[in-house]
Amino acid sequence: MTTISADMVKDLREKTGVGMMECKKALSESGGDFEKALTVLRQKGLASASKKAGRAASEGLVGAYIHMDRIGVLLEMNCETDFVARTDDFRNLLKDISMHIAATNPMYVSREEIPQSVIESEREIYKSQITGKPAQVVEKIVEGKLEKFFSETCLLDQIFIKDPDQKLKVKDLVVEKIAKLGENILVKRFARFQVGEKL
Repeated sequence: MTTISADMVKDLREKTGVGMMECKKALSESGGDFEKALTVLRQKGLASASKKAGRAASEGLVGAYIHMDRIGVLLEMNCETDFVARTDDFRNLLKDISMHIAATNPMYVSREEIPQSVIESEREIYKSQITGKPAQVVEKIVEGKLEKFFSETCLLDQIFIKDPDQKLKVKDLVVEKIAKLGENILVKRFARFQVGEKL
């Protein structure tokens, strides 16, 4: 049996922000393996975060990010209490997502915001590009192309620019903060401005 030292627990706590007892339990479950313990905590966090998703989030902040005086982003992000809105974790998340928006230029916050007419139009375009295949194959290809469309145009479905290797999506980043801070967090809306861009 692996001995779980206080230093191991402390390191895991510093990395995740999770309580000491939860960190110790995760290290015990993973046989002292730090990476496995991170995964255990992440899975538990995701489960608890999904329970918080329905709660009202009427506090928060509006953040601004300016990139080289050429691109500007305004972002409203909500949480449940003013206390959480003032934490470094919340502010850093707001900044990271603002920088991400400046870099990737998404059109929507989430796929639920996309008008059905736009989705249907994309669907028809994709169908017209596929010839000589059975209907069920065409449908699978179209669904795959739609998923790619969502991942390019919807902020929450995009791969987070600071973590491209791990394939962490922006929505995963938000869920991790929900798990850590214990409150529902919503990316409400954003506006992106670029010098010389047509209105």
